[in-house]
Amino acid sequence: MRPALADDSLSVLVRGYDFGARIWRRVRDGARSAPMRLLGREALLVRGSAGVAVFYDETRIARHGAMPAIVQHTLFGNGSVHSLDGDEHRHRKATFVDVAYEDAEVRRLQPLLEREWRHERDAWLDGGHRSAYDAAVGALGRAIMAWAGLPGTPAAKTRWAARLAQIVDGFGAPYSPAYVAAAVNRRWSDRHARRVIEAVRAGDLAAAQGTALHSWAWHRDPAGELLPAQLAGVELQNSIRPMIAVARFVAFAAKELHDRPEWRARIAAETAERATLVGGPLAIMFAQEIRRTAPFVPMLPGWATQDVDLDGQHLAAGGRVVLDILGTNTDARSWEDPTAFDPERFRGVEDYEALSAFIPHGGAGVATGHRCPGEKIAIAGLAAAIAALSDPRLTVLDSGLSVNRRRLPTKPRSGARVRAVGTSSRRPIH
Repeated sequence: MRPALADDSLSVLVRGYDFGARIWRRVRDGARSAPMRLLGREALLVRGSAGVAVFYDETRIARHGAMPAIVQHTLFGNGSVHSLDGDEHRHRKATFVDVAYEDAEVRRLQPLLEREWRHERDAWLDGGHRSAYDAAVGALGRAIMAWAGLPGTPAAKTRWAARLAQIVDGFGAPYSPAYVAAAVNRRWSDRHARRVIEAVRAGDLAAAQGTALHSWAWHRDPAGELLPAQLAGVELQNSIRPMIAVARFVAFAAKELHDRPEWRARIAAETAERATLVGGPLAIMFAQEIRRTAPFVPMLPGWATQDVDLDGQHLAAGGRVVLDILGTNTDARSWEDPTAFDPERFRGVEDYEALSAFIPHGGAGVATGHRCPGEKIAIAGLAAAIAALSDPRLTVLDSGLSVNRRRLPTKPRSGARVRAVGTSSRRPIH
């Protein structure tokens, strides 16, 4: 019988993305599982392909109620698909797949990404001072809202995108004012989305067939009933917020482009040759390596509905199984030279979903598991941002690129400040 462990919950808050390193020291090098204690319960931290296989096995692991309420309610919303299991999950998930997963949806989004990132690039060239992160919140937010069929002026969409981005920023810091702001923005956003759904159902707002707005306004549960407008609005947000959250990856991309001028030059040449910001193979490779290495979602929890045994560790039914996301994406048994930033590792990789240890948007099957169906459009948005940031007429400033790994979620401190080449890094005084 192993000795009782101290609760690791505080360690997650204090150590942030480095919490796993302390826990993995409890077991031998390369182990796939390690004992821990989380929120007063026995738990098992798992990683790598073997850990992914266990975590997404619905015969042994359930998601309902596993996510701490302060995260579930603030980030995903009450009653969202993320908390469902079994047939109910698959039924709700099918609408997300229909809305976002097909390649046709990427093609429909690409002209919107092209327009918005050209707008942000031109603003920088005209002397703009927005960080890569702030520009991405606006560009990705406007693009995804137009794609989803949402009404509103570009300014109104930018403001809503900023609220959704702040929810992502604050959900992981329950000890800070950012969490309070996230809760306030969640309440506002839920009310706004509900009113949009109600307007569609009342015939006061047109929603084009095939858009996220139309799909969620008319989604029916397994019993054939329309979702409550509040819940339909929550899922509408879950169709657009993940793209806005990609702004954090954009900030990391700006940092890596700053540190790797040879890659900036290669992507700039590719972009110029193709005469478009979207779909560049080098930009996509770079985007995939950003998603693999940048700290974003640190872990995902589930409940063990049966006893779990993995790599010499045992967890009784009723305990939590915790998937180490970053530890899997940088697992030494799954990746060659895992700590090196090398986009070339994704050259020729068409089916990235087949990489079982590549889980920045979740793992297992899109239709049947919990992998995010918006992953393709997220990659498209990030790659377009990388192409825009590689423009040789722009520069990423040296200062403010440090990353606080204790902060969940994190990004480069300044958001990565971007300027036109030859312009001052200081704001003009009026």
